[in-house]
Amino acid sequence: MTYHLDGLHKEKTKAATVASLLSTHLKRLGVSHVFGVPGKAVTPLIAEMDRQGIQYVLSKFEGGAGFEATGFALASHTLGVALGTSGPGGTNMITSAAQAKASHAPVLFITGHPSVRDTGKALGQDASSFGTNIVRLFEPITKFSRSVERGDLFPLFLRHAIEQAFTGIKGPVHLHIPSDVLMEEIEHFDIPHPYHVQPMIASNLDEVIKALDQAKSPVLFLGKGVHSSRAYEEVQKFAEHWNIPAMTTPSGKGTFRTTHPLSLGGFGLGGTDEADLYLKQGVDVMVVMGTRLSDMSLAGMTDDMYPEKIIHFDLDITFIGKSIPVPTIPVLGDLRTNTKKIVELTAGRFMKKASPIKKLQPNRNHYYEKPALSAGLTIKTIQERIPKESLVISDCGSHTFFAIRDLEIYQPGGFIFDSYFGAMGHGIGYAIGAKAARPDLPIVCLTGDGCLLMHGTEISTAVNYHLPVIFVVLNNGRLDMVNKGMSAHLGKEVGTAYEVPVNGALFGQSLGANGFRCYTIEDIHSAMDFALGNDGPTVVEVMVDPDEIPPTMKRG
Repeated sequence: MTYHLDGLHKEKTKAATVASLLSTHLKRLGVSHVFGVPGKAVTPLIAEMDRQGIQYVLSKFEGGAGFEATGFALASHTLGVALGTSGPGGTNMITSAAQAKASHAPVLFITGHPSVRDTGKALGQDASSFGTNIVRLFEPITKFSRSVERGDLFPLFLRHAIEQAFTGIKGPVHLHIPSDVLMEEIEHFDIPHPYHVQPMIASNLDEVIKALDQAKSPVLFLGKGVHSSRAYEEVQKFAEHWNIPAMTTPSGKGTFRTTHPLSLGGFGLGGTDEADLYLKQGVDVMVVMGTRLSDMSLAGMTDDMYPEKIIHFDLDITFIGKSIPVPTIPVLGDLRTNTKKIVELTAGRFMKKASPIKKLQPNRNHYYEKPALSAGLTIKTIQERIPKESLVISDCGSHTFFAIRDLEIYQPGGFIFDSYFGAMGHGIGYAIGAKAARPDLPIVCLTGDGCLLMHGTEISTAVNYHLPVIFVVLNNGRLDMVNKGMSAHLGKEVGTAYEVPVNGALFGQSLGANGFRCYTIEDIHSAMDFALGNDGPTVVEVMVDPDEIPPTMKRG
């Protein structure tokens, strides 16, 4: 591991508080915004961050703050920070920490505690082992969770947290810092920031190259690990070098241009007919990159689609060889480095041409306007209006799988979605945090009425901090994936439809955003044109057909 010091002066200076030094190090890490809900236990830190010019963003719920910090981390490629007070302030962030772990996002969750000196006495909002034991609660959903019970422990614990957040599979970490520890004075200290870690190259690349040489009908299967490693260019060169058609998992949407000649589109939920047809014709080698091959990714895969062999690139061996029962070659290490190395090792060789991909005519039954708007047509209409460089962040629900099927990706990295943990409403916070990190980038959040009812109040955060996110809400008055799944498998649905559906446009307006309710294509055009020219957030609610069958029914 190669460490790069951040340039802090090494000479001893006068002591400073833990809160002051934490703020200093966050700023040097590139943290411009911290998201949270204040409380007495963390006010010393909030005041110090404000003094040093870090924007403290008042979220509407600590869970929303965690989602926003994760969106900030994903868009900025730096550290995201979420801050919660003691007790419920910490427990409210649990779901967002688990979501950050699923998204491989380096996020520091900071929680407070009334007083380390008084621990063991009756304390309001006790977060210690005598109360909620917030450290233990964060342990299984973060890479590192510790309580800083003395100021002199803080430098070492902060260093461990940053190292864990950025090395290996990136992910969230947690520090629990009591209020009186935040006020302790300690000496200034340096902390090496391990952004530049010597990447691990797999030891069996010769075996991989031999298998690729022998392959007659290979396919690439790309997951969100390509997003995490930012290996877009390397993966495209790999595909072009070996002339291998590429398909993506639901969370891998956006890792490969759908307009590329080698693109098969998606497989699994929201997958394309092209990908299904290609697998049915027979695949001898499936090159899997950065995916666990979950049930969402393999939905619709039948035995006759199984490849003869799998080459599986991943940092972690845990799920390799577990999902598809065929011989598997694990390629452990950094995806970006290994794909680049394989291309380098075979440079100058003549590569066989792939068979042309048969592009199927779209099923026009997907797109209709009466008696109500089709969700698929809505996605196409939205795409007509937004710039090609837009970042689309999609929430959990059937609306996203329409996008996985129908949204074109013009540049890798332009679509973010997690199907693995899948917390409803997280996309709303992700989009807000991403916009704070990248004010120059058009940000579109694609969400649904169910997600809006869970975390839609965070739109108020976008309003209060003048973040012009476009929230596209597909409203069919129900939790659509569960509704259609129950109907198909049980013959009836129970508890999946709203007797009184939310009015998303009015909801957005009540929070200070501009809101439009759309019933026609023309309505969508007008609303999107307004939103793109607006300097604040806009809710574009589209009333879509509640009876339309989403592309999610492959899942058992």
